[in-house]
Amino acid sequence: MNEPIPHFDVTIAGGGLVGASAALALARKGMRVLLLERRHCGAQASGVNYGGVRCQGRPAEQLPLAMRARRIWDRLPERIGIDGEFVVSGHLRLARSEADLAGLESYAQMAAQYGLPLQLMSGDTFKRRYPWLGAVAIGGSLCTSDGHANPRLVSPAFARAARQAGALVREQTALTHAEYDGKRFSLRAGDEIFQSDWLINAAGAWGLTLAERFGDTVPMKPIYPNMWVTEPLPQFLEHNLGVFGGGIYARQVARGNCVIGGGRGHGDGDFAQPSSDTTRAVMRDACALLPALRQALLIRTWSGVEGCTPDHNPILGASRKVPRLLHAFGFSGGGFLLAPGVGEVLADLVIDGATETPLDAFDVDRFSAVPA
Repeated sequence: MNEPIPHFDVTIAGGGLVGASAALALARKGMRVLLLERRHCGAQASGVNYGGVRCQGRPAEQLPLAMRARRIWDRLPERIGIDGEFVVSGHLRLARSEADLAGLESYAQMAAQYGLPLQLMSGDTFKRRYPWLGAVAIGGSLCTSDGHANPRLVSPAFARAARQAGALVREQTALTHAEYDGKRFSLRAGDEIFQSDWLINAAGAWGLTLAERFGDTVPMKPIYPNMWVTEPLPQFLEHNLGVFGGGIYARQVARGNCVIGGGRGHGDGDFAQPSSDTTRAVMRDACALLPALRQALLIRTWSGVEGCTPDHNPILGASRKVPRLLHAFGFSGGGFLLAPGVGEVLADLVIDGATETPLDAFDVDRFSAVPA
């Protein structure tokens, strides 16, 4: 007699921070959840990113989701059992020109409409407050509620918490077949066959491959963020640091190491490696902003693979081709803060059929829409 095919309420493809957050949120709602990860949970982009927990600098369409996600970060210990080295350091976004200052002021006016207060500074007041900055920085915008965390701790912890909440978590188990018969999904992973009422595509840089199986196409490409870390230095960098217009970001951890990022590494779509040329070029700019880095030794450099969309917004929400297929990928290097909120949003869509968080800007079909 044949064994019955295992059936789940929700199957999630991708064990990064987005997929694990969704698994945790759904399992805590009593859903039968299967989480499939072809390697190890949190070992891809979710575990090797910069670690910024930042609302400031995000476009207006992301701010409602970002603000929802940010509230979850304050509850990490009760949610995943650890604090993930989350520090509310504030995020200081620097200006290097008068045009940058004007851009920061305009952004602050917009962000205030979403309940995100920012402190603008320039001139002598700014210089006195931040004597450790180089002369190239002439002002900045401070978001005191932003911070940073350790992605190597946070991402796997969400997967462990999902397992503890009752989700079946399968690592080193790739989803190799998926089809929808009009009622449910038939799935194959490894040597096993499953059925599921819902399928969530949280496969990160590889999410487009799964989306295209069901007819959803997005002009997404892989990117390889370039990052490195210094030897331990005396404490000087009090905020998570960014620059208006992008290019450089930096933070200092409790042990004194400075984590710095900027530019791109190399990759083949599946694996990534850092670029020495990028590291040298960006470090020149970083040293101009942070003179304390000029004699520092770099002890490690790395990269990861992330999916990037043309507008740098994620693909988040329902497929327009297949019922009960939800997409959550293409976060374009900005998903670390958002992921816990994305997990809650996906749980809303499965359980309630809707969410209070605006998602229109993240629609999978937005790039194929033709103006009337």
